[in-house]
Amino acid sequence: MAAAVERLAQEALSLSDQERAELARKLLVSLEGPPEEGVEAAWDVEIAKRVDRIGEGTAKGRPAEEVSRDIRARHE
Repeated sequence: MAAAVERLAQEALSLSDQERAELARKLLVSLEGPPEEGVEAAWDVEIAKRVDRIGEGTAKGRPAEEVSRDIRARHE
């Protein structure tokens, strides 16, 4: 079994970034099971709302550095 996993890993590493990401997603879904019904659709709606707010200029963004600093501070 370990040899088969190693062979697959070597083949996977030869894929493009996009192909590896898709493979990783499929492998994770196979472990977790399919997403709950409606979750993807709900995220699509939320993403569309956020994009609209950015386009309208009503979104309040924060610099990535600030967000990263806040996250690090919480986990120290």
